[in-house]
Amino acid sequence: MEKLLDEIESYWSTRTEGYSEVNHKELAGTQKNAWLKVLTSQFPDKPREEIRILDIGTGPGFFPVILAEAGYHVDAVDYTEGMLEKAKENAGELCRNICFWRMDAQKLDFEDNTFDVVISRNLTWNLEHPDVAYREWVRVLKAGGRLLNFDANWYGYLYEEEQRKAYENDRKNVENNSLDDHYLCTDIERMERIALQVPLSKISRPQWDVKTLREAGLLGIRTDTEIWKTVWSEEERLNYQSTPMFMVTGVKPDHFLNLPVAAGEKTEGFLELGDGEFVLPATIIRGKDPGKTVLVTAGLHAGEYVGIQTLIELSKRLKPEKVKGQLVLVKVLNREDFEKRAGSISWEDGKNLNRVFPGRKDGTKMERLAAAITESLIRKADYYIDLHGGDDYEELTPYVYFAGVAKPEIVEASRKMAEQVDVPYMVQSNVSTGGAYNYAASTFHIPAVLLERGCMGTWEREEVDSMRRDVRNILCSIGAYNGIRSHSTYYPLKMDDVRYQCASVNGLWYPVKKPGDIVHQDEYLGEIRDYEGNVQEICRADMDGVILYQVSSLQVVEGGPVITYGNIVREKDERKTRIAQYWTRRSDSFLEQRRAELHSALAGRWMAELKKYLPEKKNLRILDVGCGTGFFTILLAKEGHQVTGIDLTPDMITHAKELTEEEKADCRFMVMDAEAPDFPDEEFDVIVSRNLTWTLPDAEHAYQEWFRVLKPGGVMINLDANYGAADFADTADLPENHAHHQIQDELMQECEDIKRQLPISSFLRPAWDLETLSRIGVEEFSFDLGISKRIYTEKDEFYNPTPMFLIFAKKQR
Repeated sequence: MEKLLDEIESYWSTRTEGYSEVNHKELAGTQKNAWLKVLTSQFPDKPREEIRILDIGTGPGFFPVILAEAGYHVDAVDYTEGMLEKAKENAGELCRNICFWRMDAQKLDFEDNTFDVVISRNLTWNLEHPDVAYREWVRVLKAGGRLLNFDANWYGYLYEEEQRKAYENDRKNVENNSLDDHYLCTDIERMERIALQVPLSKISRPQWDVKTLREAGLLGIRTDTEIWKTVWSEEERLNYQSTPMFMVTGVKPDHFLNLPVAAGEKTEGFLELGDGEFVLPATIIRGKDPGKTVLVTAGLHAGEYVGIQTLIELSKRLKPEKVKGQLVLVKVLNREDFEKRAGSISWEDGKNLNRVFPGRKDGTKMERLAAAITESLIRKADYYIDLHGGDDYEELTPYVYFAGVAKPEIVEASRKMAEQVDVPYMVQSNVSTGGAYNYAASTFHIPAVLLERGCMGTWEREEVDSMRRDVRNILCSIGAYNGIRSHSTYYPLKMDDVRYQCASVNGLWYPVKKPGDIVHQDEYLGEIRDYEGNVQEICRADMDGVILYQVSSLQVVEGGPVITYGNIVREKDERKTRIAQYWTRRSDSFLEQRRAELHSALAGRWMAELKKYLPEKKNLRILDVGCGTGFFTILLAKEGHQVTGIDLTPDMITHAKELTEEEKADCRFMVMDAEAPDFPDEEFDVIVSRNLTWTLPDAEHAYQEWFRVLKPGGVMINLDANYGAADFADTADLPENHAHHQIQDELMQECEDIKRQLPISSFLRPAWDLETLSRIGVEEFSFDLGISKRIYTEKDEFYNPTPMFLIFAKKQR
């Protein structure tokens, strides 16, 4: 090895001056900035003074010079003394940011884990042992560090006839263009003799590099076989067209326990916990940007399959480029019991794993597993999502628990996570130990939730799809995943008191209710009988509530669960606060838009449409629901009617009063919730609303209330659109003067986020509205899908790109 190495050094010593001239051309040409951009685009995202770079085979110092000029510190290595001397000369005063070293690229004198970046150009092809070199380069990289190698299939023409013909054609093109021939101006015969002695001249690259770097332990290996188009001058392209330069990059992984993982990568395998006693299937996904670690687990109860299948699918679907921070997906926590088809009670020690946290290292099997999960997984997390479902004897309605015994800010963060889950109910836990998620929140201050979907030891496609969306929505909400939240059918109602009724005897269970059913205090829920049919125990509700889950197998055991139900808390809907805050920020621009609209052709068109449906009498009592800045209120008041406008947003009402004064209209305005209008029954002749119902958390209840305050024979005119299916952030097809162009992108995205937490956004409208009106007892109604075409006859500042509909309904006399 040393004999060939000395021969290579001797050759490159003769090339020092010529190679340096080539570098000077690069520094004076476009290549300098092109190379700098390529290199720095791969560097870690941290201050340049903190990035330590190693350039291997530096030659006359091209890379160190351009990087030192840009403010980076570089260690530069070469085996040829003459090259190092020339590099120092070329660097001049920049040597203050460069350290030059004479070293063999195949045996570096640096400590392990020293550099953030290792770069090299046109070196590996003339090494006797390039695989050894790659292992050395990886060794000196820090975890998370990146290797960048630029090289080509140099001297492949010595082995391939077609490549030789292409090489000879390059020589002719260079001669015809009167350029310096980068081959013939050197001792080509001597270089070819060396090339025949090194292995890479006859090996196809970069395929070999990818395989070798993977074996050396790098992840995220990428190649760019067209990088030469970016960094070469025209002279270089003509010289080397038959041998295009490639770039190969890779990342030295960090480890999550025993699994290697690199930024921007996904690793699948098995995590070893408890000194190797427990080996659990897992996927680690690390984003390019730093962030929090989110732990998602399933299979804590071995017979609850929905969560397990959910994580199997999420591990494939979640994309590293959308992750911020790190996702740790452990598909089956209680793997051994899962593979033995056991249920929630371990076959070995008879314990329920979700009752023994934090566990004990010297305890039973489940206690040791709980201790290992606590120490190796929960301790490392910043958020925790635990996926459950009905065991082989349980039937349930989908719901979510959130940690309730922890610091107030942890409880609130846990609740926010629970609110992203598309289920009817959420339960605030009142215990701090036993369960994994409870213990995570109370002891390690980690926001945590537990999702329940599926039942009876089965999994259905619909439940898995729903739970997958639930997890993704939580990840999006906490900033761990860059995506748009899915639409929700439900917004979970909180339960503050949950009763877990257990059997006092062994026996046969005969329920009369189903999960999701409403129950009332003292209501009969079922009974336990013996084999002769004799009643052993009667189960009754001891409070009003909703059934969350119950045993649906025939047998129950003494002390074991029978039925669980909870009491719904009617508390302030925080979505309304968020909605009001959003429209407060929009209120000033709304005032200007409605002011202009009142004096546009649209005002007359709107009034003409409304008159088609108004009762034929004067001085109607009209309620404008969600009046905004008072557009309809003012129009109708000017027609001689008594009009009241209500809106949830105080700033909208303030602006409505301003506009009314300007227009000298006689109407009144009140801050009021459209879902709870504070008026007596049968107060109004007409209710009118525009672009409101799509913003309501409970539009069905709003419709009920509107008809409550309508007089018999009164009418409702609701104008809205299927905005849930529209993307407000897409303004490409709108005219330049359109109002949406004046709204900040942040506000448009906020609107999209709000929409996806409103169940009405997931329904097809107006079909849903008509079905809802029928369900609440309205018998006379109609709809009009052509209203937009008659109102928005031109694309101007008022144009609505989403087709509107009009619903007319009449209250029975």
